[in-house]
Amino acid sequence: MTPKAPDRQRLFVGGSWVEPDGGHYEVTDPATGGVVGWAPEASRDQVHAAAAAAREAFGPWSRTPAEERAAILARTAEIIQRQLVPYADLAQAESGATTGTARGMQVAVAASRFKRYAKGALEPVEQPLPPQVNEAGPFGRAAVMGALAVRQPVGVVTCVTSYNNPWANPAGKIAPALAMGNTVVVKPAPQDPLSVYRMAEALEAAGAPPGVVNVVSGSGAEVGEAAVDSPDVDMVSFTGSTAVGQRIAEVCGRGMKRQLMELGGKGAAIVFDDADLASAVAGIGTTFSFYTGQICTAPTRVLAQRGVYEALVTRLAAYAGALKVGDPREQGTVVGPVISAAHRDRVESYVELGRKEGARVVTGGERPALASGFYVTPTLLADCTPDMRVVREEIFGPVVVVLPFDDEEEAVILANDSDYGLIDYVWSGDVARAFRVARRLRSGGVGVNTVGRNMEAPFGGFRKSGVGRDVGSYALHAYSEVQAIVWAG
Repeated sequence: MTPKAPDRQRLFVGGSWVEPDGGHYEVTDPATGGVVGWAPEASRDQVHAAAAAAREAFGPWSRTPAEERAAILARTAEIIQRQLVPYADLAQAESGATTGTARGMQVAVAASRFKRYAKGALEPVEQPLPPQVNEAGPFGRAAVMGALAVRQPVGVVTCVTSYNNPWANPAGKIAPALAMGNTVVVKPAPQDPLSVYRMAEALEAAGAPPGVVNVVSGSGAEVGEAAVDSPDVDMVSFTGSTAVGQRIAEVCGRGMKRQLMELGGKGAAIVFDDADLASAVAGIGTTFSFYTGQICTAPTRVLAQRGVYEALVTRLAAYAGALKVGDPREQGTVVGPVISAAHRDRVESYVELGRKEGARVVTGGERPALASGFYVTPTLLADCTPDMRVVREEIFGPVVVVLPFDDEEEAVILANDSDYGLIDYVWSGDVARAFRVARRLRSGGVGVNTVGRNMEAPFGGFRKSGVGRDVGSYALHAYSEVQAIVWAG
């Protein structure tokens, strides 16, 4: 059952809650098709006003002692943690996440990220460099030159966030940006923006000064375009599709704006003959369930050595077939809906395309018999070839494709034959081989016998999977510029 619709949401600009110029639009519960609430439609002028407010707040905020910034971020984490259940209920209604995912992987992760960057605000920003002896010359007398590298905040950062996690994704941008002394304009995904406004409320309650955090939303592309092209914006941090990322990059290029892009993925999972198949199936199987496959890090492209190919296909099919698909609020549900009817249709069209291309539909491929909501049955496509579109393009749903390979060299070639390069995976009982193969993969990250993450490890992609790295201290570097200070000793 969809929660009762709240009052019509207002924008958050310059520390004030502002009525939107463009009215409101419905936010839909993907599990029921019901109305969750009404999100504000900002005008272009209002988006630019938000950026101007962030610009005005930047000077004082960037000079605020790191300890004060840290305290605000820590209080934000505490407020989010206290409100975990109602926040998770809203996130579930907006995104279709299961209860465990909404609580444990959305809201709880957001709280942990604010807590992490409360500590991050206190990390050193100065690095002394070795002195250099300069002989006398056209620039002056002989001297010993000292140098210091100092990380400075970039300025105003536009954060454009993804729909698959309306809590952890914005928190992963806002918290490190604020910790470094930047101010932000947040443009949430149109499908589930209400959670981001709750995050803004938490920041406001924690003492974030007016203009430090601004949130503007809209159902179309216009709001995001205004948030990127505003002359007050110095940097854009974007998570979403490669196609949109390319358009943002073009605008940033014209204005010489910094970019942090976390884009699409088509992760290869290489499974060797000596792999622990139970571990490989459990890891790959997360594609069928976690966010209903709507996650860029999913191991969606399975490369199986011929000795285990049929066994792996059989076990993956059994795994997928045993998953309960349905209302994410019901106990035992593992696979909830995808975000919208349009996206469901897109995923289904890829499955049909796979059939036409010659792939074997081992399990799934049909729409679940549910009365309402936007559901896709976990689907396994076997006997695929590298040229198939279902192998090359990001489907962003609970669909896994499987290809065979003969030896290590072929596995590496197939894995690297992609426009993407976010995270790949290697399963092998020979750890030396697994690490050897990992070093040859053209991707920003590689999981060896796991799909788990180390949340201090750098995150980002090669090729069309993105630009830059974040997570842990790497995020603090991403939201900073490096200044050199040199003096004669």
